[in-house]
Amino acid sequence: MVAYDRELADRVRALVDSEPGLSEQRMFGGLAFLLEGRMAVAVSGQGGLLLRVDPAEQDLLAREPHTTAFVMAGRPARGWLRVLPDGLVENDDLRAWVARGVNAAQALDEGD
Repeated sequence: MVAYDRELADRVRALVDSEPGLSEQRMFGGLAFLLEGRMAVAVSGQGGLLLRVDPAEQDLLAREPHTTAFVMAGRPARGWLRVLPDGLVENDDLRAWVARGVNAAQALDEGD
């Protein structure tokens, strides 16, 4: 039995397939897409996406429709956002969210 949405995972995979250093790893009951070992986006076992975002934009992005803070151990995780399934129905919406995750993960490389 698979805990995450395979169709959503396939849609995300199609968007990130050409990214350098791409790998996939099962974690947190879902499927994470990593770039050079850094998680960019994950198809959540609870539905929707977990998305890496610029921490400076996190509060603003959490006000977007179908988004919420990603809470871990009872506290919002800095630099992470949850996008609910209703916000991922349209391909353009999914593409925009995944691009945010990819850009945030790539920006970590620039800070090294």
